[in-house]
Amino acid sequence: MSTPAEQYARFRKDQKHPHVAAFRDLYPFGLDDFQVRACEALEDGHGVLVAAPTGSGKTLVGEFAVHLSLATGRKCFYTTPIKALSNQKFSDFADRYGPENVGLLTGDNTINGEAPIVVMTTEVLRNMIYAGSSTLNNLGHVVMDEVHYLADRFRGAVWEEVIIGLPPSVSIVSLSATVSNVEEFGAWLHEVRGATETIVEERRPVPLHQHVLVGRKMFDLFEPNSTEVNHTLEQMARDDAQWNRAFAKNRSRRPAKGGKRPRSRHRTPDRIDIVLKLESEGMLPAIVFIFSRAGCAAAVEQCLAARLILTTQEEREAIHEHVDAACAHLPDDDLAVLGFHEFREGIGRGIAAHHAGMLPTFKECVEDLFSAGLVKVVFATETLALGINMPARSVVVDRLTKWNGENHVDVTPGEYTQLTGRAGRRGIDVEGHGVVLWQPGLDARHVAGLASTRTYPLNSSFRPSYNMAVNLVHQVGRERARELLEQSFAQFQADRAVVGLARKVRKADEAIEGYRESVHCELGDFMEYMRLRRRLSDLESAGSKSRRAAKREEALESLTRLKRGDVINVPAGKFSGLAVVLDPDTGNREGPRPMVLTANRHARRLAVVDFPTPVDSLMQMRIPKSFNPRDAQSRRDLASSLRNRAGHLAEYPTAYRDGPTAEDPRITELRRELRDHPCHACPDRESHARWAERAFKLERETDSMRRRVEQRTNTVARQFDRVCEVLDTLGYLDGDEVTPEGRHLQRIYGESDLVVSESLRHDVWGGLSPSEFAAVASGLTYEARNSDEAPPARFPTKAVAQAAESMGLLWLQLDQLERDHRLSFLRKPDFGFAYAVWMWCEGTSLDLVLGSADMAAGDFVRAMKQLIDTVAQIADAAGAGPLRDTARAALDELRTGVVAYSSVTS
Repeated sequence: MSTPAEQYARFRKDQKHPHVAAFRDLYPFGLDDFQVRACEALEDGHGVLVAAPTGSGKTLVGEFAVHLSLATGRKCFYTTPIKALSNQKFSDFADRYGPENVGLLTGDNTINGEAPIVVMTTEVLRNMIYAGSSTLNNLGHVVMDEVHYLADRFRGAVWEEVIIGLPPSVSIVSLSATVSNVEEFGAWLHEVRGATETIVEERRPVPLHQHVLVGRKMFDLFEPNSTEVNHTLEQMARDDAQWNRAFAKNRSRRPAKGGKRPRSRHRTPDRIDIVLKLESEGMLPAIVFIFSRAGCAAAVEQCLAARLILTTQEEREAIHEHVDAACAHLPDDDLAVLGFHEFREGIGRGIAAHHAGMLPTFKECVEDLFSAGLVKVVFATETLALGINMPARSVVVDRLTKWNGENHVDVTPGEYTQLTGRAGRRGIDVEGHGVVLWQPGLDARHVAGLASTRTYPLNSSFRPSYNMAVNLVHQVGRERARELLEQSFAQFQADRAVVGLARKVRKADEAIEGYRESVHCELGDFMEYMRLRRRLSDLESAGSKSRRAAKREEALESLTRLKRGDVINVPAGKFSGLAVVLDPDTGNREGPRPMVLTANRHARRLAVVDFPTPVDSLMQMRIPKSFNPRDAQSRRDLASSLRNRAGHLAEYPTAYRDGPTAEDPRITELRRELRDHPCHACPDRESHARWAERAFKLERETDSMRRRVEQRTNTVARQFDRVCEVLDTLGYLDGDEVTPEGRHLQRIYGESDLVVSESLRHDVWGGLSPSEFAAVASGLTYEARNSDEAPPARFPTKAVAQAAESMGLLWLQLDQLERDHRLSFLRKPDFGFAYAVWMWCEGTSLDLVLGSADMAAGDFVRAMKQLIDTVAQIADAAGAGPLRDTARAALDELRTGVVAYSSVTS
């Protein structure tokens, strides 16, 4: 019971912030201090940046912005980085405020767009700002959920475009994960948006306990009531190290029988161990993060094979009823290929996977049923950690390394925090649990470091794009656009870094002066002598480089002569030896990358590095038209033919030797000058030389820092100037005016914006049927997951092949233009999805389309949604005419079957 004094203080506070008081009364629980401070700052007319851990309730501040806008008769936009999160917030707000007051704008849905509350993806708001949409009228607040997406290198620039471009009258509510430089980000928001309160909350509402699961035993990561690492885990790590040393020592003496010996004395738990242990400890529901789609699917299969059942009969009936209703729209013919029956069986037992390769409908079922407490264990990839609200009692991290598309890398403290942040459901759990699985070589101290470091830096990924340039120039002119871009967070961070660099340059200059004093020689100018030595060394190095460059050019030229069916000897690399060329790929930006089949049946796309010396065709082989590099039998048959017909040629690799080269006369002259220099006879010559080398090294480093200072000053504005120069060259800009050609570009968003615009300009798509147009447009959005192993593109018709060739030539011209202006924005069109798109538009069954594309259902749907978005933009940009009609007809053909489904209805 509060005292009269406390009651009076509360009354006075409520009088000062009546909207906060009214909002607080909507909840059965009291608001946390950081939530109250943020809400009061909003009511005072300020913007706010709230940085708090996952699950701490920071979205409540965004909900207050919605409440405040409605209470004051203004609009509120709630932006999210992903469509699934937008759909979820739309449903939440529609339930609270009524469907007539809430709208949704994403690439897939347009519902009630003029409502006072509109939920949208951040890109939609950016497009509105550039278009000068009337929907922005009377806008009071914009909530930017997950604003730390600003660091995303592909999409992050959109957040900065919105923050810079919104009218000054709009208050921005930025909701972020805990980042280490939140004050810096807040200072930038204050500079570009005016008064902005930065509110940081470090405390988790539900305490998180960290564990390590070894076999079927669970160990706390830390000693009781201490920050010291559990001594038992440290001893286990020492035991492992000792075990490995002993094994390595004895391996040569006693060869192992029956396979490899284990690398650890302690067992890594399997999937069944994990589930059973979590269930027995009362730690379900749980999310088990596995950094592999195949691993997630295999984990579910293992649990089903072990006959694990985590649900009651009543729960199974409720799950099946929900799944059957959610999947009722799926055609019966597609259920088998989608794996529906296996999915229904697993989720009915309370076990499911969640990853990007799954059908969106299946993922939504998992999300809904897990949030309802019916699904007990979800095996998920890390994409779940960045997505919608799905808290759990426990989170398990399978291993602390992951594949990033190029290499195996360690999980960062920020990623670990993001993953384990879902553990502990506010208002349900007393505590949350983060569990790491024991692996050979696991360092408990490293895990403790990840668990203790809760923050990571937020770095801008902003850069001007062609679309951004034409829109800004159209709105405010070139000079004002340049000034606006200098307000970006990227430039703000660069300017701050310049201060520290300039300080380092001053200190380095002082050190160089000291080194020069130590070089003093009685016989002459030793620095002059050292400069001669350096010139000699540089000339000798340059000669060596030029010889290597000549050899590389010769090798590159030899690759351009290769044809399909040529048999070659690959001179270096993992796949060196006899191979037959499947696709020469001579049009690649980085140089030819021939796809070959080796005598050992490996179909791989090689890089220039695999050809340090020139290569010649040893003979020609016919490759069957039906050959498919993804088919193991096809590879075996062709590799067998290669060995039979050309095996004897493997003994005669292409010979290459460097010819004798005459010495550069400048080198001879420099050597003579060195010998004649007075300091050459100095007894302390090498001692002086060491000091001089230090001075030279520091001078190089200082010159590099000076260049970095120059480069970081007005970085974004200079890049904007280069973008405008490209647009000037193409005739898209004329001073401060956007030309008619440039107006097409204003409506095209994405990394291939200029390729789209130039294709429109040159009528590349004229005369194509809707399905042909959709097929060739897929080259603008599709990107193979592993481009090195991707087979050559297949085209359904001659018209599609010709249009694709024209787009490729346009890209080559634009790529050269970009190089001339020191830019690199445009991605080469990838037509690997074209045939599958054409089949889909022609009404081919899902089973055959997925087989042709060699894609998971979820990947297929996502790729089609991206294509639909781009085709819709092209229809808009094309203007009235045949192409717009073709594009709209293509949209109707694309939006069928599983692609047409949306979980949100008006």
